[in-house]
Amino acid sequence: MGRSLRIALLSYRSKPHSGGQGVYVRALSRELRELGHRVEVVSGQPYPELDDGVPLTRLPSLDLYREPDPFRRPHLREFRDWVDVLEYGQMCTAAFPEPLTFSLRAARLLRARQGGSDSGPDIVHDNQCLGWGLLRTGLPTVATIHHPVAVDRDLELAQASFRRSLTLRRWYAFTGMQARVARRLPAITTVSESSRRDVERLMGVPAERVEVVPVGIDPAVFTPADGPRDADHVVVTTSADVPLKGLVPLLEAVAKLRTEREVRLTVVGTARPGGPAAAAVERLSLAGTVRFTGPLPQADLVGLLQRATVAVVPSLYEGFSLPAVEAMACATPLVTTDAGALPEVVGPHAAVQVPAGDVDRLAGALAQVLDHHGLQEQLGRAGRARVLQNFTWRSTAERTAAWYERVLAEVPAPC
Repeated sequence: MGRSLRIALLSYRSKPHSGGQGVYVRALSRELRELGHRVEVVSGQPYPELDDGVPLTRLPSLDLYREPDPFRRPHLREFRDWVDVLEYGQMCTAAFPEPLTFSLRAARLLRARQGGSDSGPDIVHDNQCLGWGLLRTGLPTVATIHHPVAVDRDLELAQASFRRSLTLRRWYAFTGMQARVARRLPAITTVSESSRRDVERLMGVPAERVEVVPVGIDPAVFTPADGPRDADHVVVTTSADVPLKGLVPLLEAVAKLRTEREVRLTVVGTARPGGPAAAAVERLSLAGTVRFTGPLPQADLVGLLQRATVAVVPSLYEGFSLPAVEAMACATPLVTTDAGALPEVVGPHAAVQVPAGDVDRLAGALAQVLDHHGLQEQLGRAGRARVLQNFTWRSTAERTAAWYERVLAEVPAPC
């Protein structure tokens, strides 16, 4: 192992139980600390849950999108400085300001710490924020791009009306900033070869400047079941109303299965009232078949995967797919699409794969796995073995620390 590094790990929002960013920050910071590095997490709301020994510096925003009052109007006394005014002003024009405003706050914090007896961290590692402030930290600064958010933008625009598309273009305007900042940072890491190609294509960062470091799970937590699995129970972990996650095609596939069997679908996620997922459940008469759990603590998620007959990743795009890896680690039989990085994540033997968006093929694959106990066991064994070989958080941390060392050796600290 190399020297002990001081690392500032930045995350502009870090949901602890859903979404990859909070999971990534918690696991990477824990494993880097256990390797002997000193890690401080700097995050905006929602704040992450961190393991013992990892300090959290809260960098509060106006939290304009919090539940149950998203797009709220803050009281005048909540405004602390011009960054808060900028944040609220951008929200009022239908833009998403958090990547920019978090980066400005983080740069101010990091620069204020410099010049004393402690010069601050050796390296700043941003997690998917990519705001202008990252160019003003005064420290070597790198970033993880899980996938370009322009992919989300393009998929939503493809399904939007003309009027809706105008609002979406404004909301996703920050993606232009992210691309320009990524091109100016000394180094980028991403989670798959598929994402590396997309970072080059959509953000203009040459592939040779992008290091691939897959993320993973803790194999001592995500473990195979001790007892029998439920019958005809399908589980999906997804952001229910994000089009690229493919929940609506899955609901249509489940509706087809319902004509032949008493299948149940559990969605680890939340359907917005009146949103596309809720509308599909009503249109397909699936109210008694589909259950939305909302975000789950990790132990509950593991238990659900251990009981499921089959897990499914129906995405229209994936930069990686932690849900696929979590299911494989639990030896849960897996059905996925062939979208984005999914083929390289699951390999040739750990899942039944179908074309993204193909409802008939998805229904057929689910039926095939539900009907064949031997196939279930085969997929479960192959998935668990693939995770142990390729996708653990310790491996992610080791490769990330080695990448830090190479960056620090090649890139002088900014003035």
